[in-house]
Amino acid sequence: MDRTERTIKWRSLPNVSNDANEPRNPLPAVCDVSVTNVCNAACDFCGFSREKKMAGPRRYLDPDAFERAMPMLRRRKIRYMTLQGGEPLVHPQIESLVGSATKAGIQCGVITNGWFLPRHIKQLADAGLKRLLISIDSADMSEHEHNRGLPGLAARIREGITQAHAFGIPVCATVTVSHLVRYAALPETLNQLGFDSVVFSYPRRDAFGSTSLVYDENSKLVDLSRDELLEALSAIEALKKRFRVMDPGAALDEVARFVRGEQQLIPCIAGSKYFYIDWNLDVWRCEPWHEPMGSVFDLDRLPDQREPCNACMMGCYRHASVLMHGAKAVTDSVYALGRGELRSAVSLLFQRGVAYSLWALATEELPRTALGALAGRSGARRSSPQGA
Repeated sequence: MDRTERTIKWRSLPNVSNDANEPRNPLPAVCDVSVTNVCNAACDFCGFSREKKMAGPRRYLDPDAFERAMPMLRRRKIRYMTLQGGEPLVHPQIESLVGSATKAGIQCGVITNGWFLPRHIKQLADAGLKRLLISIDSADMSEHEHNRGLPGLAARIREGITQAHAFGIPVCATVTVSHLVRYAALPETLNQLGFDSVVFSYPRRDAFGSTSLVYDENSKLVDLSRDELLEALSAIEALKKRFRVMDPGAALDEVARFVRGEQQLIPCIAGSKYFYIDWNLDVWRCEPWHEPMGSVFDLDRLPDQREPCNACMMGCYRHASVLMHGAKAVTDSVYALGRGELRSAVSLLFQRGVAYSLWALATEELPRTALGALAGRSGARRSSPQGA
């Protein structure tokens, strides 16, 4: 099924303009930034693998240009950013990139394979790093190291996590759904390594419609059948009883509906509240999209792309969409009401999936945020020299 077939033709949003001059929804936005296409690992299912040379000439994000882009990102309401790759820690000025985002008031995270983490974590913490994500492929670390082509990686990950916790930085494992994952065994491994939480991604290119460079469509590791994908989603939901899983249950249900070919309840927020920026500082609606929206330096003039789309099920976009769709509709409705557009205000609240999204936000994200705050205070006490 191609992108056009997967794009759901919902009724047009009432009086919500794509004009860049119109007032934008005030909710905070998110972006992922690929700072390089270079990687030191050799993952079988990744297009950035050092052995596949699928990414083309080596590219590194210009740190000076990135710093100049910060005011545009702030004006677009971007408040959360994740730096990725390739492997972002091979960027020679990765700490500078984190520092630029931090100075702009944007909470910055990094997703890494962990190899260079012991070398960089102090500088990253000093630059203001707020979140750390480390890729894990298997509960068996020898299997994980083999897939990554990095013997000794587990020890480096463990050391990096220990240092990150000393600086008060929470660490989340990011696990790609593949034949390597044995879900029941994951909690023990993640606990031993020191992870605070885990999040899963769903990579099948032919099943999910993604044309992202990140996944290699020829890899057998991510060649899962429909039933295998549904079993994986059930296993992820079951893990919540044993470990902190960041995938919202409502998002897992949406992915399951996608796999079964059923109608989706929530449209993707990519292009309006979630963006992707590449190492050329071009802004895309999302990583798999067929063309960029434009340069980051034109962001003030680029309209939101609000055409409803469910062409893929990339976890980062779908998780955020489930949690933000309802809140976005409510705030758009309030703005319409302020303009005296009562019919539009009511129609916005009765879009498909709004109640479902608000339910997911109330039952999953808000309690999880409260627990995270408590965990953060506990972690701060543990890292205090006096143990107070």
